[in-house]
Amino acid sequence: MPAGVLHLSSLVGSPLLDSANERLGRVDDVVARLGESDALPPVIGLRALVGGRNLFVPGRNIEQLAADGARLSTTKLNLAPFERRPNEVLLRGDVLGHSVINVNTARLVTAGEVELVCEDATWRVAGIDTSLGARVRRRLPRALRGSSADDASFVAWDQLEPFVGHVPTARLRLRHRRLAHLHPSQIADLVEAASHDEGEEILAAVGQDKELEADVFEELNDEHQLEFLNDRSDREVASVLARMASDDAADLLLEIKQERRIPVLELLPATKQRKIRKLLGYNPSTAGGVMSPDFAAVPASGTAADATAAARKLDLPPEALHTILLTDNKDGTLCGLISAGVLLAADPQTPLLELGVTSPPSVGAEADVPEIARMMTDYNLVSLPVVDGDDRPIGIVSVDDILELMLPEDWRRRYGLARE
Repeated sequence: MPAGVLHLSSLVGSPLLDSANERLGRVDDVVARLGESDALPPVIGLRALVGGRNLFVPGRNIEQLAADGARLSTTKLNLAPFERRPNEVLLRGDVLGHSVINVNTARLVTAGEVELVCEDATWRVAGIDTSLGARVRRRLPRALRGSSADDASFVAWDQLEPFVGHVPTARLRLRHRRLAHLHPSQIADLVEAASHDEGEEILAAVGQDKELEADVFEELNDEHQLEFLNDRSDREVASVLARMASDDAADLLLEIKQERRIPVLELLPATKQRKIRKLLGYNPSTAGGVMSPDFAAVPASGTAADATAAARKLDLPPEALHTILLTDNKDGTLCGLISAGVLLAADPQTPLLELGVTSPPSVGAEADVPEIARMMTDYNLVSLPVVDGDDRPIGIVSVDDILELMLPEDWRRRYGLARE
């Protein structure tokens, strides 16, 4: 924790004195400005209660801030009522006691105390104290609060993103670029741990990147997927589903209200519609129900260079290229598979059949989850091909899909992944 910090809770409620040390009123809150930079937010003034009215005291008129009060450099005050301006937050009203996001740990933390520090004659928000002791201390009578702090629980402001959706200044919002550094599963954990309004604020921020928004929805549990889709229009729901993996989109489509399913499905691109309709024909607890129809398959007669070139042309997400299926040139049946790592390390002219696994294990669309898990374990696979009755590949099951089905439904909340 920086030296010479001032606890917000000590300042709030303290006397407001003029330059002659005459009491004018009391400090009601501290006003800081949030911006797009990562610099510590400056304190730009105080909201003071004077004669029963909330007034703004600009920072230029503040001579001293201390735990025992604020002293001004003037005897005059602007008596106009306090009005919040764009990008301004009230540290007591908007931050203290509220949840904020620690972007370094991808956790929600509670601002038990807000710490201020003076740098080059400018007071700034240094960070927060997340300890239980800080929350207890600020509820004590002022004379008993003291100045102690828990260094281990101090989080610097440059590691934090506050929720500002409740702040009545339209320009304030969570910064997408900082959340975008987190993995979609971490963002989903934050949404699930947050209140509904906070979750909406997180999704609104990541929604600036539609691909990231879809990735986050894939990671949300069913309950939260529905919570944040029910109030969206059919077109908005279809926009999210269109960017999701086909198998995840099919699962989510089954969760929304029945009367909305067909209208949403018909708003999807034709290719996506066909894939989802096919997946919906399978039992959800079978290989057909959990497989992804998005996979890479190349003729087995080619070389490593041919397979690499073909994979580049496929419109598939990177995770769908972990395993590449090899098919017979004549009838398209599955005859081998090769990992992307082996393919990249191989001499470009090496025949694929010399690199890949021939006669690979596979399952039919009706195989159940325990059978899939057993086979993937026996063969040490991260992906397992799914074939039709003629042994042609129709999809691929990834190990993460099976793990998700076999873990308890409440595993995220059980292990408290996103809240300290």
